This record gives sequence, C-alpha cells and structure tokens, in this order.
Amino acid sequence: MADEIIRNLSVDGLRYGYRVLRQPSPRTEPVIILGGALQGMYGWPQMDDHLGPLASVVTADLPGMGDADLLPPGAGDDVLHAAVTGIIDDLNVERANLFGFSYGTSIAFGCAQQHPGRIARLMLGGVPAHITDEQRDRWGRAVDRLETGDLEGLAGLAAGVLMCQDPERKVHRGELARRYVRRSFLYALTSTPHAALSLHRALGHRPDFSGGLSGVPALVFAGEHDTVTSPERQRAFAATIEGSRFVTVGESDHWVVLERPDDVADLAARFFTDRPLEPAPALGPVRTTHPAALPGQSRTSPAPAGRDFADTP
Repeated sequence: MADEIIRNLSVDGLRYGYRVLRQPSPRTEPVIILGGALQGMYGWPQMDDHLGPLASVVTADLPGMGDADLLPPGAGDDVLHAAVTGIIDDLNVERANLFGFSYGTSIAFGCAQQHPGRIARLMLGGVPAHITDEQRDRWGRAVDRLETGDLEGLAGLAAGVLMCQDPERKVHRGELARRYVRRSFLYALTSTPHAALSLHRALGHRPDFSGGLSGVPALVFAGEHDTVTSPERQRAFAATIEGSRFVTVGESDHWVVLERPDDVADLAARFFTDRPLEPAPALGPVRTTHPAALPGQSRTSPAPAGRDFADTP
C-alpha cells in the first residue's frame, strides 16, 4: 500500500511543495508530474491509479503554482528547474522520471537539458513549441476579462482557445472536457492565491524549446487535433531530441490528458517501465504524423488510423 506524503521545500527563498505517493517496491524511478499553469498537485488521479503500483508518483506546486509562493517579476525558468532538482534531492534518489504536460513541458525539458544525469526518462505532451501572435492576442483578450471581474467569460474563452472547435474533428469526450476546463479555471481563479497573476505570467512566458537534447530517453505525444501547437510541429520538436519517439493520440486535442486520461496514463506506465509501446490496447486509434512540410513542398497524407508508433526521423 502506497503512503501519501506532503513535503515543503524552498528555492531562492520561495516556498513550494510536493506530494509523493510512495511505492515501497518500485519497478522504476519516481515519476515527477509537471502540469499546466493552474494545475495543482491534486489534479492527476489517473496517474496515481496507473503508475502508483509501479513507481512513486510525485505531483508538485512549484513556485507560481497552486499554494506555492508567487514567482517574483523577472524570475527566470532557472528557479523552476532548481525547484524540480530540489524535489529529486529531497526524494533521496539519483534520478527521476519526468512527465511534463502543456506549460509544464518547458520546465521538464529545460530541467533535462540542464541536468540530464538526473533524469531517467522524459515524457512530454501537448508541447507548445510554436505559438503565434494571433494565439497570444486571443489568450490576452480572455485574460483581460479579469480586469472586469468576468470570470465566467474568461473561463469560457480560455476553454475555447485551448480546445479544438472544428465540428468535423471528432474529440473523445470533448464537451465533457470543455465543461471540466471551464470549471477548473473558475475554481482556480476563485480559490487559488495569485492565480490571476500566474495566468498573466503564463501568457507572457515564451518557452524556449531550442537547443536539442541527448542522453535522455524521451517520448513526445500529442492529441491528433491539437490546435495550440499542431502535431506536425510537435513532431518536429521531438526530432531535436536524440533517439526520441513521437506518437499522436486519436480523437483528442490539446487537452488529451482529460479526453483520454487512462490512455495517456497507460502510455506513461509503459514508457517509464521500458515496456513495448506498440501493443498498448488502451490507446485506441493512434496516428503517426509527418513533419511539417518545408515551403514549396507538399505534405504526404496522414497514416491510417491504428496503433501506429514511429521513431522520429
């Protein structure tokens, strides 16, 4: 039976904390989960269920998130990378697995770049590797609702810009996920200290996914209808990580972790324990995507639906 422990730490004078569901007989290194800007340490029950029997599962409120201290103006990502390695040190282990989703992918990727020897495996999903000015303007208009106190309007607009709106693209449990995202935004904005400031910081944050990575086994996954950053661009990012693999998850968009929670958790359990990915039955329809075409080139059509995984080129 795994024990739940809450630990409080500090980095650069900033208070933060993590929760560990400790597995007494782990099959792999602890798995540290880093989520979106408003996702706290208690938002990953599916990971507890799938990974808990295999590894110690760690979720965190890093500085600027949840109940942790607010990041001061001008604070760089180095503070967040140090917070993650502080968790690894506090766990008293040499290495840990990292799972990063959305906003958390830049933290996980940067930490792996700075400290590859501390990272056993790296799994990244919904990587915002390319954000257009138009997207930032739309998000900015949503966050502007804070100035008028229109939290309902903000939550609705935020859900809209982060999720696929094309009725021709089927998204599994899409309407349910949309309602959940709206409620989550409302809950965070009304119950979490400095949530509004965290949103503003996330909007202005320009994550750096350049520089590549080697020496860390990596898997990148994307919802096939992700409209935040297309699967093609996410695959192009994955190709900068030496030896990495890339998969798309069918009938899902940027919020694949809500629409296909058990599928993603099953994929994570397989990857972090070095089991084959190919026969993963919970994934259902999966597509490989081709790298984005260069100017003047056409792109080949997507591979047919099926349990299809491919190494990045």
